[in-house]
Amino acid sequence: MSKAVDTTLVRAPTPDVAPRRICLLGSTGSIGLSTLDLVARDPQRFQIDTLTANSNVDLLAKQAREFGANLAVVADPAYYGALKDALAGTGIEAAAGPEALNEAAARDTDFVMAAIVGAAGLEPTLTAAKRGTCVALANKECLVSAGTVFLEAVKAADTTLLPVDSEHNAIFQVLERANQDAVEKIILTASGGPFRTWDKDRMAAATPAQAVAHPNWSMGAKISVDSATLMNKGLEVIEAYYLFGVETSQLEVIVHPQSVIHSMVAYSDGSVLAQLGSPDMRTPIAHSMAWPARMAAPSPRLDLAQIAQLTFEAPDLERFPALGLALSALQTGGAAPTILNAANEVGVAAFLAGKIGFLDIAAIVGETMAQGVSQGLAAAPKTLADVLELDRAGRAMADELVQTRRK
Repeated sequence: MSKAVDTTLVRAPTPDVAPRRICLLGSTGSIGLSTLDLVARDPQRFQIDTLTANSNVDLLAKQAREFGANLAVVADPAYYGALKDALAGTGIEAAAGPEALNEAAARDTDFVMAAIVGAAGLEPTLTAAKRGTCVALANKECLVSAGTVFLEAVKAADTTLLPVDSEHNAIFQVLERANQDAVEKIILTASGGPFRTWDKDRMAAATPAQAVAHPNWSMGAKISVDSATLMNKGLEVIEAYYLFGVETSQLEVIVHPQSVIHSMVAYSDGSVLAQLGSPDMRTPIAHSMAWPARMAAPSPRLDLAQIAQLTFEAPDLERFPALGLALSALQTGGAAPTILNAANEVGVAAFLAGKIGFLDIAAIVGETMAQGVSQGLAAAPKTLADVLELDRAGRAMADELVQTRRK
């Protein structure tokens, strides 16, 4: 797969003017909650302008009141009345629906935290990127589904794009831009998830509750299931390809159960630089919020003597085929990553709803990708409309496969 866009991750920063006005897309999820926790700890430095959520009106309204937001948006228009009632008398504007979500992303703020999970976050995040602000990217699907389209918008608007995922934020911190040619490989670490030591027979009977019980991280249900299948790491490899300007052969995954080393960069002189920290998302979020400076964060401090051992192992692609499917999609390029992501979102949702088994998720993704090839869905998307159409087609194929595998 060759690069379609030659992009620099970030542009030279402008002087920080406090308070930094924030638009938080996805305020009620795990990233949103951690972001607001940091804002509450440094209110002189940060000011919430806009908050959005999918349907959790009660929490959204509570957050809007607590942080003095100017606008609160619920993505599902069915909840508009409830949000408007909850904010009555506060002076906070209420809005609802996909268009309102895009308008929220287009507001004149200094910083956008893009934390909407899945392909649903693509359009508003792209809207934010097109206006040349600072976008902190916690939504990996933007690059997985629409890598070239998204980066072209970033480049055209001279947008500052900062990675929030712990792995990509770690790479960002140790990647020497002046020595990019000396990078031999980028190594993304994976915890292995809750089923790291399970055999396939045991995984076949895994429940949603077991799959979301991540041993190290506190995350939302969808991302937790992706971690359990190792699809999350596959999506992160695709994201890293677009973010850091390396070839596919320079990307590697290693399982590191302690989740202390978040990623590494190996250089031609034999040096391997790593970023370490406790498994707390407030560390990479704080790094992006304060960049190019740093800020205090309440993350637990590492005690390496207490941890005592850091261990590593190669990923098992036979037990965790989802990772192999993602790596194959990256190599194939074209429409493959978009279809991969669409099918995975359908499969994960079906598993969480109790409709299919855990191992069915990867099986549905693989079958959907094969069907996409047979139907001629090979061309890389060139526009947002292309991305959305491929996403729709992938979901339709995956939905049909779910019906054939229903419990």
